[in-house]
Amino acid sequence: MEARPTRNRASRQQLAARERAAYLAHRVGIALRETRVAAGLTQAEVAHRAGVSQTEVSRLERGRGARSDLEILAACGAAVGLRLATFYEHAPGASQPRDIEHLRRQSLLVGIAAHGGWHAAPESPIANDGLRPRSIDVLLTRATTREVAVVEIWDLLLDGGEAMRSLDAKVLATRARLGSEWRIEGLFLFRRTSRNRALVKTLAPLIEARFPASSITWLKALSMTDASMPEAAGFAWTSVAGDRLIAARFQ
Repeated sequence: MEARPTRNRASRQQLAARERAAYLAHRVGIALRETRVAAGLTQAEVAHRAGVSQTEVSRLERGRGARSDLEILAACGAAVGLRLATFYEHAPGASQPRDIEHLRRQSLLVGIAAHGGWHAAPESPIANDGLRPRSIDVLLTRATTREVAVVEIWDLLLDGGEAMRSLDAKVLATRARLGSEWRIEGLFLFRRTSRNRALVKTLAPLIEARFPASSITWLKALSMTDASMPEAAGFAWTSVAGDRLIAARFQ
């Protein structure tokens, strides 16, 4: 008689399925957002064409569509000129090259951090994070000094408040998991495109206040074993090609 799956095994399978659904929803969100922006459409215009609310379009673009109906996904795709089947393979942002750009930055960080004595865990899941578990782009741990860096890597910033809140939440979740024996801070890496440079210049006082630690000190801490991690959140650039980390200066 064939053995029945254990409850633990079923739970692992369910968790894996949820993680995969969340990953696909993230890819769909990037595809929808990138194609909408390229077409010069607002979320409201896409919502009107698709017959859904602007809130629903925003939710999909933020990668929250893991449980959305296929009809809604198809309607939003059609509103920006995409077929549902091309969401995953051919749309800008969802295609393999776009994923590789993000992975390239993760790989760059992992390589640099290895010189600083950090253990890197890319796409580190956040435990007990509900039905739609999030992950940290790269979680860096340096056991010798009890330091942890929660690193988020962004290519395109459409909702700055959400990005900052997301990093804060992941830092707090990591602190709650590891306890007070560890020093845990957040690092925000942003792709240094012309658009993003202009955005950061406009919001320089806000970003400097939100990420007060020296960018140069953060980069030294990543790459040098004898350099301590700053005691505050930091901000730095990744090059457009994804082959360098660049210190950010706001003055």
